[in-house]
Amino acid sequence: MMKKTAPSNVNPTGLSRRTLLGAAAAVTGALTARDAHAESPPATSTASAAAGTFAFEEATVAQLRAGLESGKHTARGLTEAYLNRIRALDRTGDLPLCSVIELNPDALAMAEALDTERKAKGSRGPLHGIPVLLKDNIATADRMQTTAGSLALVGAVPPRDAFIVERLRAAGAVLLGKTNLSEWANFRSTHAMSGWSARGGLCRNPYALDRTPSGSSSGSGAATAANFCAVAVGTETDGSIVSPASACSLVGLKPTVGLVSRAGIIPISATQDTAGPMTRSVADAAVLLGVLAGEDPRDAVTATGRGHAHADYTQFLDPKGLAGARIGVPRERFFGYHPATDAVVERALELMKAQGAVLVDPAPLPNVDKLDGPELEVMLYEFKAGLEAYLAQLGEGAPVRTLADLIAFNEKHRDREMPYFGQELLLQAREKGPLTDPAYRKALAACRRFSRAEGVDAVMNKHKLDALVAPTQAPAGPIDLVLGDHWLGSSSTPAAVSGYPSITVPAGDVHGLPVGVSFIGRAWSEPVLFKLAYAYEQASHARRKPGFVRSVDLRGA
Repeated sequence: MMKKTAPSNVNPTGLSRRTLLGAAAAVTGALTARDAHAESPPATSTASAAAGTFAFEEATVAQLRAGLESGKHTARGLTEAYLNRIRALDRTGDLPLCSVIELNPDALAMAEALDTERKAKGSRGPLHGIPVLLKDNIATADRMQTTAGSLALVGAVPPRDAFIVERLRAAGAVLLGKTNLSEWANFRSTHAMSGWSARGGLCRNPYALDRTPSGSSSGSGAATAANFCAVAVGTETDGSIVSPASACSLVGLKPTVGLVSRAGIIPISATQDTAGPMTRSVADAAVLLGVLAGEDPRDAVTATGRGHAHADYTQFLDPKGLAGARIGVPRERFFGYHPATDAVVERALELMKAQGAVLVDPAPLPNVDKLDGPELEVMLYEFKAGLEAYLAQLGEGAPVRTLADLIAFNEKHRDREMPYFGQELLLQAREKGPLTDPAYRKALAACRRFSRAEGVDAVMNKHKLDALVAPTQAPAGPIDLVLGDHWLGSSSTPAAVSGYPSITVPAGDVHGLPVGVSFIGRAWSEPVLFKLAYAYEQASHARRKPGFVRSVDLRGA
């Protein structure tokens, strides 16, 4: 069980899964990543290079689309600009960001073809020609790798694109490349450091380069914050979208499980995994979700989303969306672990009230403390079953085919794969039986009961709530290659275990380190969450771009 120790007067609920799905610690050889950046121009430091101007800094999808439609920009021009920015900033200086694990060698050709198509046939939609980055656990059947950051999957060829990649291609998105991540979405060790993978090295936080980017979608978060793409796609099992989004002053949406297909995504948990948008604005998240969401025969759970997916989530964006909304504050579970974080969120709550929201404060969320043990048990069983199914369908020549093969590979390549932490979770998962085991069924039943009917649904029914709101997490902790991640608290677990949606929005900062606020809803309530999050964003304007500073300046604090 991966539980970080919290102060004795603080409920540490939610820390273990977030810690689990955060990741590792330190830089080793980044094989493919170094090759991808081999043509990078010299730069003296990340910070000095970042000080230069970038034509598309903080540009929204709507702004880029308008430029493409007017002829002011081309997809090739946008793609070149983002590729050049990545090459200039991502792997330079003595504290490199390392957010991108690989660039797409076909990105410029894709962009040119989309420019030609626009002239001949018009636009496919809002993402036509828009540069997108994907987390490196999302399969692409092209010249890019799909490795979950592990050297064990270098050279393994997926049989086809992930379903969401098919949808992105069909929408005309330009796939810029893959982002670094916490290896195996950090379902590997109990002592990991967020953002590290053997293949990609150590990803850093662009707001302070000695701080963690947090969560397993760390590269997607850091790259989007650094303006390396228009939007990015991350994945979450528990906190892996909302955690790096909070740490990097982003909007991160974890959809209802079943809204977005997981086919072709390297799995952890069939009952909790989902992909989702990581963007600099709520509007961009709405655009991206409209492309990602949809039913897929390869992922049976998406049938439960029939009738709930929308092609255009921007229709739910309402700057007055907080007026009259009933929002619950589960104060005793998710406040109190860090006073400065509480202060940021208290200001956010006051702003919501000023915008007309009705706060039910407190609105206790029951049974959260009963989720940790069953959640881990479910993950261990589902990881073994899901990973072995994924590995079995890889092309000939894949280095590993089973969980046992992966464990043996890591031992054989210990110097590169395990220089800082081990593979305790893989070893625990190896010992689990099939999904018919009574222990698994019991744990899954407990997760569903305590997170849904006797959890989120209970408090929302009792108080007739539109959403719950809480601090997403504390500010990003320091990178610690010896002890791993330092978590104080987070609010990701109830939505993660229930499979319900949550969205984090920038709320402010503590000593320059971003803090987010999360809106958590019922199943399929993405339209409601977009309405609330957009109204809060438009009233707060809390998003700010990163400074690429070496460390937090506490002088005068």
